[in-house]
Amino acid sequence: MHQRSSVAELTEELRKELDRYSSGGKLPSSRALVERFRVSPVTVSRALGQLAAEGLVVTRPGAGAFRADRPPHAGQAPAGDTSWQEVALSVDGPADLVPRSVDASGVLVSLAAPPPGVIEFNGGYLHPSLQPERAMAAALARAGRRPGAWGRPPMEGLPELREWFARGIGGAITAAEVLITAGGQSALTTTLRALAPPGAPVLVESPTYPGMLAIARAAGLRPVPVPVDADGVRPALLADAFRASGARLFVCQPLFQNPTGAVLAPERRSEVLRIAREAGAFVVEDDFVRRLVHEDAGPLPAPLAADDPDGVVVHVCSLTKATSPSFRVSALAARGPVLERLRAIQVVDTFFVPRPLQEAALELVGSPAWPRHLRAVAGVLRARRDAVTTGLRQHLPALALPHIPSGGYHLWPRLPDGTDESALAAAALRAGVAVTQGRPYFSAEPPAPHLRLSFAGVAGTGEIAEGVRRLAAACAEVLA
Repeated sequence: MHQRSSVAELTEELRKELDRYSSGGKLPSSRALVERFRVSPVTVSRALGQLAAEGLVVTRPGAGAFRADRPPHAGQAPAGDTSWQEVALSVDGPADLVPRSVDASGVLVSLAAPPPGVIEFNGGYLHPSLQPERAMAAALARAGRRPGAWGRPPMEGLPELREWFARGIGGAITAAEVLITAGGQSALTTTLRALAPPGAPVLVESPTYPGMLAIARAAGLRPVPVPVDADGVRPALLADAFRASGARLFVCQPLFQNPTGAVLAPERRSEVLRIAREAGAFVVEDDFVRRLVHEDAGPLPAPLAADDPDGVVVHVCSLTKATSPSFRVSALAARGPVLERLRAIQVVDTFFVPRPLQEAALELVGSPAWPRHLRAVAGVLRARRDAVTTGLRQHLPALALPHIPSGGYHLWPRLPDGTDESALAAAALRAGVAVTQGRPYFSAEPPAPHLRLSFAGVAGTGEIAEGVRRLAAACAEVLA
């Protein structure tokens, strides 16, 4: 039995049995529940935790779990009338430049868990089997015992962690120019709010990460697309976009770009910085998967921030993609007065990243398990990439693969012209595989239909082969 369903089933069984106990009555011990229901102690603990969260059970360390006191007026509360909120949430004044409704659909695609039995080709995080769970648990345990671990950290982040991120960025970046943030999405949100006022244009790669487009639109910004090819953003078109739009901000992913997997070519790096500098603009470098390189990639180019003495680049990097979706520790690096603005916005929004999580990050990246984990993931991702590529070429030759990346966790196959992406995604889901449509990755009309296929969240190459087989069946239905 899958643990996720075991927790739900055990919770429901215990909920049904609660009427057997009077208020304050003691439930069977965890050991007894493990033996009776033949589940793990973790499952029992989570089920009791769910009942406690519902106010049905009280747990007392060392004593056990007890039936909670019944509320004095039990029964269904009368339903309220929330229809007034439709007016309150929709009436914008003439000066309201920032939309109050936010389209999160592009983000939810990679966050929502697929139905049971569906192969996850749309995930954005490592499968649990690839996450360094033991190393993270050990790091968190050690971190909790550090002196002052539960106190208030410096608002900019722990000095040692800022120093570690600064060394990873390289160049002349120092710890004083680094802020610790709660995940890359939070860092990008802070950065876009700091660098562009509501109503302003922001240049984005086309295609690009839907979560960044959602951030921009939620802040009232106007995304302006700049096309990307196999060598990254096209400098001539970037210069044209700056001139035409008057933008003062360009957001890019120079390394293993999402979704194309492109790496910004060496000859384009200095061009991008020069063009932005002449436009008086910032470049936001989202370096999101540097730690998910494949073992056949060879030496990686340094971050753009390492070659930027003038403070053009605001650099964002994170530990989340290489660890776990819940290990939300990232960094913002910037030079000059903009650093103080970034710091001020972050403090107002979140105060600081919880110190135990920062301490755990230090413990993790300083342990021998960290480089071993990165090497292991590099080998697995290469094998999975090759499995998807081989499967598509054998069973779906109609899907073009113009670029095979040597880092990251996804492919960007082009569909035949005229393909209905929505119909194909729906057919794939009926066949038992979840894929991501290409349309949300474009801020304007897409030049061609695409799919984004992630190989990070699947169980292994066997599941990849089955997923490609199911996708082929869906394509046969839609493309016929």
